Amino acid sequence: MLETPLTSLTFPSLPLQRPLLAIGHGTRNEGGRQTFIDFAKAYEAIDPSRPVIPCFLELTTPSIQDGVDYCIERGYSELSAVPILLFAARHNKFDVTNELDRARSRHPQLKFHYGRHFGISPGIFDLWQKRLAECDRPEKNPQQIPRSQTVLLFVGRGSSDPDANGDVFKMARMLWEGSGYKTVETCFIGITHPRLEEGFNRARLYNPQRIIVLPYFLFTGVLMEKIFHISAQQQEQNPDIEITCLPEMGIHPHLLQILREREIETQLGQVQMNCEMCKFRLAAVDGSETGHHHHNHGHDHNHNHDHNHDHPPVDPYADVEKYHGRIWQVP
Repeated sequence: MLETPLTSLTFPSLPLQRPLLAIGHGTRNEGGRQTFIDFAKAYEAIDPSRPVIPCFLELTTPSIQDGVDYCIERGYSELSAVPILLFAARHNKFDVTNELDRARSRHPQLKFHYGRHFGISPGIFDLWQKRLAECDRPEKNPQQIPRSQTVLLFVGRGSSDPDANGDVFKMARMLWEGSGYKTVETCFIGITHPRLEEGFNRARLYNPQRIIVLPYFLFTGVLMEKIFHISAQQQEQNPDIEITCLPEMGIHPHLLQILREREIETQLGQVQMNCEMCKFRLAAVDGSETGHHHHNHGHDHNHNHDHNHDHPPVDPYADVEKYHGRIWQVP
C-alpha cells in the first residue's frame, strides 16, 4: 500500500541501460514478499529504460541466481546489483557477495557493479520525522500527551555485526536530537541485545504517559508482526501508558529516491563504504601481514539460520553472556 502518491516522482533515463538486480533479504511472509516486488515494480515504472529485477537472498523466491539467469537469458552480461538493506551487516558484506560470486562462476562472462546499502540518509531521516509529527495530531494523540512525557522506543532488526548495530543507535539518537521527547531507548527484535521486551522495561523507568514504538524496517514481514504483537501485549499489561506502534516504511518516494542514488553510484563507479569498524576488516588486519581487506571472501553460503518450519528456530544469541563472548568473532 502506497503511503504517498508517486505520480509526481519522475526520473530521466539512465545513461547506461543495464539491468538492476534489486536484492531483498527475503521473508516467509507473503505480504512482505509482495511489497518488495511492488517496490521494485514501482521503481522500474518511474524509469522503464532498463529492467529492474527483484530477487531475494533467502527464505523465498526468486533467488539471486534466478534474477541473474533471467538477465542472461535476455542477452545481458553486465549488471548493477543493489542490496535493498538498511545497514551494512553480514548479509550485505558476505552473503550477497557470495551469491554474486556463485553467479559469476556459473556465467564467467558476467560483470557486476555492486551498490551500497541504504544506510543513514537524509530521505529516511525526513520520512520518520514526518511520521512522528503525524503522531502529534489530535486524531493520533487524542489525550494530547506532550512529547516531554513520551518515550521513543526505536526498534532495529538486530545483527551479528557490531558496526551495523552501532548505526541503529546513531539513527535513533539523530531522531531524538531536538525532538522534545523525554528520551529515546534503542532495542532490537532479534540476534543482538537489548531485545524489545527489555526496551519496554527501560522505557517504563521514565514513567512516561506515552511510548511510541518506531520499527526501523523497510517492509512488513514476520518480524514486523512480532513487533506489533509484543506492543499489543505491552499495552494490555500497562493500560495506564498509551502505546503507539508505527508501521514499517513501506513503498515511499524517499526510498525510491535513495535507490535511484545507489543505482547511479554503480553506473559512475562511486560506491564507497566505511569499513573502519567492520569486524571482517579487523579480522583480516589481525590475521595477515598485508592488512588487505575484502568483503568478498568466498565463504560457503551458509547463513546459520534454522528454517525448519516444524520447530521454532533456535536463537544462538538468546543468552546475553554468550552473545558478548561471540559477537566480535568472524564466522
